[in-house]
Amino acid sequence: MLRLKELMDEKGISGKELADKIGVTPSAISNIRKGRNYPGWEQMASIAKALDVDIRELLIPTKADDTETLYIKRDGQFTPVGKIKRE
Repeated sequence: MLRLKELMDEKGISGKELADKIGVTPSAISNIRKGRNYPGWEQMASIAKALDVDIRELLIPTKADDTETLYIKRDGQFTPVGKIKRE
């Protein structure tokens, strides 16, 4: 399963904007977001580049996450800036 919806929300990018950036239709992005279609590796690389994330960020982790996300608050909005290991 992909984290596309989560990442698009995080980056503030719409399905149409992402579709335009990678050269597909908005319905193709919608189908990927809903899990109806899965992109190939090349398309995943294009999506990752368009979202400015590592391709691994598109995938749901299978290992337990022992990190905590750090945020900064700027102009009333929280922005993730990194992670630290939980103790």
